[in-house]
Amino acid sequence: MIILKYLLVIFLVTTAYLAISFKEELVSIIFLSIFSIILTTLYLIHNAPDVALAEAVIGAGLNTAIFMTVISQVREGKKSMFREDD
Repeated sequence: MIILKYLLVIFLVTTAYLAISFKEELVSIIFLSIFSIILTTLYLIHNAPDVALAEAVIGAGLNTAIFMTVISQVREGKKSMFREDD
């Protein structure tokens, strides 16, 4: 079990590094989602199922959906409703 914990921590650090090192936003979002899934697994191993559930829903699910939506709207050039027109 200790080997699994250390292996997951190594994967966690690796995915965090890969998420910040890529220039392509979609690839970084995918690595952030993988980061959240690995973190969820670590929380489950450490007997924190409530925190793991919150991380899975918010980190892997909601954040990924929000980031993908924002990136697609930015690429399409849609204007925000909060931005004033010049």
